Amino acid sequence: MGDFGKLLMTLGIVMFLVGLCWPLIGRLPGDFIFKKGHVTFVFPVVTCIMISVVLSLILYLIRRFFN
Repeated sequence: MGDFGKLLMTLGIVMFLVGLCWPLIGRLPGDFIFKKGHVTFVFPVVTCIMISVVLSLILYLIRRFFN
């Protein structure tokens, strides 16, 4: 199997694991929720930062081991 196949398999496994953990993560402290009347606006600041850090780490490890 080529390097691209390994990369796709790794990304698939990571996406599967994130999908399993997503209900456990939920809303983190620091996520903003604005409610006014019948309108609710959710701005997940901390969740976005956590996702960014995890994806950066995963991509760093992929580049380090597959190059």
